[in-house]
Amino acid sequence: MTPPTTTRRAFLGSVAAGGLAASAGCLGALGFSRQSAWRDPPLVEDRPEAVYVPAVTEGMGTYGRTTAGRYGVALTYSYPHRFWTLSGADLTKTVVEADDDVHLMVSLWDTDTGRVLPLNSGVTIEIRNGNGLVTQEVAYPMLSQTMGLHYGSNYVLDGEGEYEARVQVGGVSLRRTGAYAGAFESPATARIDFAFDTQELHEVSLSRPENAGERGAVAPMEMEGVPVGRAPAVESLPGQHLGRGTAGDAVFEVFVLDTEDDRFGSDPYLYVSARTPHNGIVLPMMGLAATLRRDGGSVWESALSSGLDSEIGYHYGASMPGVREGDEVVIETTVPPQVARHDGYETAFLEMGEVSIQA
Repeated sequence: MTPPTTTRRAFLGSVAAGGLAASAGCLGALGFSRQSAWRDPPLVEDRPEAVYVPAVTEGMGTYGRTTAGRYGVALTYSYPHRFWTLSGADLTKTVVEADDDVHLMVSLWDTDTGRVLPLNSGVTIEIRNGNGLVTQEVAYPMLSQTMGLHYGSNYVLDGEGEYEARVQVGGVSLRRTGAYAGAFESPATARIDFAFDTQELHEVSLSRPENAGERGAVAPMEMEGVPVGRAPAVESLPGQHLGRGTAGDAVFEVFVLDTEDDRFGSDPYLYVSARTPHNGIVLPMMGLAATLRRDGGSVWESALSSGLDSEIGYHYGASMPGVREGDEVVIETTVPPQVARHDGYETAFLEMGEVSIQA
């Protein structure tokens, strides 16, 4: 058997040297072939409709980090690999094309609070070299167990050499409150120079977890000064914690702020902090609605709007009449998270029913 952690170069080198002949049966069982070992690694069979440990996980390298106004920006890379995009409720697999050279990822955060910024305004990566524009592609908002919440895609380059990445961030249209009020209104561009070296890319680690297919997740890779996108700890969030519920394997932490906290208006404010299980990564770009039930009837209902708050982080909320003891708060997902997913997340957060919280 090949070791549980290796590199693409070592793996392909052993294939070329015939050194894996004794383990060919093992590789076949895992779904590897000599031609597609790194481009199309195996998927777990009978995947649960939940977050699960992938058959293969990939490391990453860093090309650089910089700032653009209040935006912190890091550019990282890994092998080109498959991912799934979501349009409404339709999941589509994006495969690695023959000319894809690298999977580029952008981490984006607020330098004042250190929080990741899940933006619905779009992030574009433009790649240039000495000859001019090489490629320009929208980077999908993505969930990855090892890389957290980021923006990325597979990119075609013009061979090895020196490049400049221009990361273009659109202005934020989300409601912003607290220290975020008035921030992130204008587009910004961050520039990071990098050298593409296939040998360096081949040194990125590949791992095959022994518990592949089980419900769970591998831990994100931590980079100093670069957040992975975890939602705030429940105990740090303001207001009355009404309770926790799960839907489609997503975790909903439901709170209500009283009228003493007036940054959301003069009425109580119901909000939901949604995150992945296991790693607690923010789940953005959902459609949520809430209903308040009392004495067997509905007394209030509303869509919950996405918002960015410097204390709460990314959340879904609405002003409401207030909650009494014995009330039932029902959270309904009208649109699942519109983010792309790497292996381990593609079967979760799709069919999402209601969450009922008893106050």
